[in-house]
Order: sequence, then C-alpha cells, then structure tokens
Amino acid sequence: MKRVLTIQDISCLGKCSLTVALPVISALGQETVILPTAVLSTHTMFKNFTCKDLSDQIDPIAAHWKSENIAFDAIYTGYLGTVSQIEQMKELFTTFRGKDTIVFVDPVMADNGKLYPAFDMEYVKKNSELCAYADIIVPNITEASLMTGMEYKEEYDECYIKELLARLTELGSKISVLTGVSLEKGKTGVMGYDKEKDEYYIYQNRRIDASYHGTGDLFSSTCIGEIMRGKNWKEAMQIAADYTAHTIEVTLQNPKKPWYGVDFEATLPELIKM
Repeated sequence: MKRVLTIQDISCLGKCSLTVALPVISALGQETVILPTAVLSTHTMFKNFTCKDLSDQIDPIAAHWKSENIAFDAIYTGYLGTVSQIEQMKELFTTFRGKDTIVFVDPVMADNGKLYPAFDMEYVKKNSELCAYADIIVPNITEASLMTGMEYKEEYDECYIKELLARLTELGSKISVLTGVSLEKGKTGVMGYDKEKDEYYIYQNRRIDASYHGTGDLFSSTCIGEIMRGKNWKEAMQIAADYTAHTIEVTLQNPKKPWYGVDFEATLPELIKM
C-alpha cells in the first residue's frame, strides 16, 4: 500500500476536491492523507456558501508530520485558493519529496477561456511556478493557455495541442497532460507529453453532452490512484478518462437529476475492478 497526500479544499456538500479525492484514492487501495486548505459549507456553485480559510494550519500540520518522520509516495494538489497557499506548497514539496515521491499538480483556476472569478494573473504566475516542482501536471486547455501565454482557442488542431504541451513542459514538469482535448467530432479525452522520452500520447473517448462540477477532481484522483497501483501515466490517464465519462453517463440516468456533482459513489465498485 502506498501513501498519498492530497492537498485541496473540502466542501462539506458538493462532491468535489477532498470529498472526491479521499474516497476514490482510498477505494483504489492506497492510504490517503488529507491536508484541507479551506472548509466550505458547499462548493461554489451554490449560493451563500460559507468558507473558512485554513492557511494558518498548513505549516503547523507539516511541522508535526516532519517531527514524526512521515513520508509520502505521492503528493497531489488540486484547488488552492490563494497565492500564499501556493507558496506554502512549494515549501511542503521540498520538505516531503523523497527520492521516489511523485508530485502531481492539477492547477485548478480556469475553464472555458476564463479565470475563475476569485483569481487574477498573479495567481496564474504562481501556479506556473508550482508546476516547476511537479512530475506530472494536468491542466485543461484554458489553464494551459494562461500559464504559457498562448492564445486560447475553442477550435484547434493537433499542432496547437502539441505546442501547448511543449510550452507546458518548459515550466519544469516531466510530464504534461491536457484534459478536455477534442480532436474529432463527438470525441474528447486527453493528450500528454513526456519530456524525457520526447513522446506524445493521445486518448479519445466518446464526448458526452453534459457538464458537472468536480469531474476534473474525479479524473485527477483516479489518475494518481492508478499510478500508485502500478499503472504507467498513459494507462492511468486512459482509465481515468473512461471512468469519468462512464460516471457522467450513470449520473445522467439518475431520475433525481443531480446537478451539483456526479454519482461516483455508484461507480466506484466498477473502478476497483478495472
């Protein structure tokens, strides 16, 4: 059993961030350690949610772990709400990165060509710096265009994606993976680039005409869980893409029509058997 530290916010209701990462990685047979960056009553798609920043708890928790000689096989970051928390992550990576520790960064900050309302270009810059510490990064196309300074395109070809990936690896990560890549009509998936091997990888599955909060967290959590199970990054990405798509399909069949997250609880048994 491997030990994974995942660092992101926790929404008490909402099926995203830690409430996805903890059950998914645990279900894949790995010890999952959490470090909450904030606690919210619900995720931000709800109105009038409450939020308590936990930045002042990160350093004391890390110091306690260090005093206990705690080590991690992987460190996985998702949504980080402030520039100061990104700076704290840099120090934490340095402190707990062992010889074989995998650092996995999902630079959550934007989608559909726009930054999320709480963020600005300083936040983009700091996320770019954080990616330099990572072995694997998994931005979407919007996040990648912001971090590389390339023009964001809704319509693109493979050459555009390859250039984005090449520029992403210039930030410092060994492997860059773009999510939400659609290179054929009716298809979507991922495309990645291994800088050390100078190798591209693409995987496309059926595009589902639906959007739910937290599917990126589901994808990333499945990826790191599968890598800890011994899959290589390409195998992990394919499993995660298929599992996320399948979970969306199952959610669409729910007669209660849930809107704030996917029914991953119903599909976890299938993921475990994959």
